[in-house]
Amino acid sequence: MLHDTGLVALAMLGGVDPWIFAFSFITVAVTVWMGFRSAKQSKTASDYFVAGRSVSVGWNASAISGEYLSAASFMGVAGMVMSSGYDALWYPVCYACGYLFLLLFIAGPLRRFGAYTIPDFAEGRYDSPLFRKIAVCFVLFIGFFYTMPQMKGAGTTLAYIFPGMPYWGGVVLVGAVITLNVALGGMKGITLVQAFQYWAKMFAISVPVFVLLSVYGFYNTQLAANATPIESTQQPALVQSVAQEIGRQPLVEKAPADETWISPFGPLTTKAAKAAGLSAEEARPYSLLYTYSLIIALVCGTAGLPHILVRFYTNPDGVAAKRTTMWVMILIGVFYVFPPVFGVLGRNFMPELYTGLSGIKGTDQVVLKLPTLLGEKYGPLGSILSGITCAGAFAAFMSTFSGLLVSMTGALAHDVYGRMLRPKATAQERMRMFKIAAVLIGTVAIGLGTLVETLEINFMVGQAFAIASASYFPLLFMSVWWRGMTMKGAASGMLVGGLSALAAATLTNASTLALDKGPMGKVFAVFAPLNDFWKDHPLLRILCEQPAIWAVPLAITLMIVVSKATRAAVPSDIRMKMLVLHAPEKLGLKQEYIQEHQTGAGH
Repeated sequence: MLHDTGLVALAMLGGVDPWIFAFSFITVAVTVWMGFRSAKQSKTASDYFVAGRSVSVGWNASAISGEYLSAASFMGVAGMVMSSGYDALWYPVCYACGYLFLLLFIAGPLRRFGAYTIPDFAEGRYDSPLFRKIAVCFVLFIGFFYTMPQMKGAGTTLAYIFPGMPYWGGVVLVGAVITLNVALGGMKGITLVQAFQYWAKMFAISVPVFVLLSVYGFYNTQLAANATPIESTQQPALVQSVAQEIGRQPLVEKAPADETWISPFGPLTTKAAKAAGLSAEEARPYSLLYTYSLIIALVCGTAGLPHILVRFYTNPDGVAAKRTTMWVMILIGVFYVFPPVFGVLGRNFMPELYTGLSGIKGTDQVVLKLPTLLGEKYGPLGSILSGITCAGAFAAFMSTFSGLLVSMTGALAHDVYGRMLRPKATAQERMRMFKIAAVLIGTVAIGLGTLVETLEINFMVGQAFAIASASYFPLLFMSVWWRGMTMKGAASGMLVGGLSALAAATLTNASTLALDKGPMGKVFAVFAPLNDFWKDHPLLRILCEQPAIWAVPLAITLMIVVSKATRAAVPSDIRMKMLVLHAPEKLGLKQEYIQEHQTGAGH
């Protein structure tokens, strides 16, 4: 009630578009209502942690898609395509491709093992409570890295809806609402919400695109306005005429030139080399390195995200988990057709976004603001469509933050409290700890979110994927498919690979924040000298900014070498465990670990 009153009061302030406010408010209100309604059905620990293992394929595919399509997908892909051109298309392509890897190698076996969380799997596979502690740490590392861009999306959207509202205000407001939702209903409480939010996002991203293209010209026409031949220094008359025909606005100084924007090696992959003063030919090997590392991070990282992986435990069995993954590939593949269109349209019609106007830094607001162009011709239609995209943005960062919060909260309440600190805790005690942990983690996530206003949403998500690809992906892939893995091998590879990627990503983020001319620049001023170091060492900058290309092989190599050196420590029942992972469900083997687990956990 306090939240609703606060929103109404904000809407009364000058400069708030009533249509944009109305659609955004309805989305938040429906989300909160569905969360409260679902919370009444969450009565057991199983409901809180894995939604009672009763989620159907259709609902789960929609929920996973809703959880996966974050602020990075809804706002960040379009913003990065606008700022970096066709370089940025690797993000949506690899976000979708990662699920093919999940489908082929991990989804089915992971569900058959029948745990509650990934740390559960780590301990069960290696009979090691110590390994559970290591695995919990990475749930938190990856989770907090991933929550920061969601909070950036929240602050950006609220600052757009309420002109004059500080960025941190949006972060706190949205973070508090989502934390409340998760604390009340757990996994079962957010499954229905996330399924609804996928379809809300699909509607919000597609309808404005169709309307904008019908008014301003279709995608090929828009792209033709940027299609300057790379070898030419001047636009051909044909391109100029197309630009005039569609009413393209002149580019601002900060916008990349057409030939750069349309190039396969654009601003995203060449920035390190350009900062070092290298020529286009000299920059090409660096661009290739950046591209390959990004692909490895996004594809392997998808198969190592704890908040996505835990979703497979909500399926009834391994077959359902694989069918769910296939449908997720289809659902998110269709969605990713639309954000790049926003990026191209934004470059042609709203080049002022390159300067970071309207109190929002960067091009991440293009999805929110582009539909307002229609207001000049069609009155309130522009505001209505902008309101729809704002509602989609709310659905995006709310659904993903909800999933992340459940994943991290489950790690604390189930793994730390229920399995380490108080193994004999009752189900009711663990449910109470779930609610307390949700508030604690939500508070930390909100605090971190206030620090990242100047970083690109999609860039931050890419780094979270890099950490996941160097930690959880090697653990799961090798544990599922190689019986020779030992706990020491798995732990050493996961620790070295994951922590190296984490340290590298943190360094590059801190040095970028040090460049901010606002308060963040002062907070991170100690890292400012790193920017001069990056200019002199472009290769090191790329390897730190995109660490997957060396961190993933490092982790896997360590796992193999250490496991072979400690082969005597391979679990004695490894053959049975591999059967549990790979045998058909009809044999009933998948139940063994669950029964043991339930007895130990006090169900």
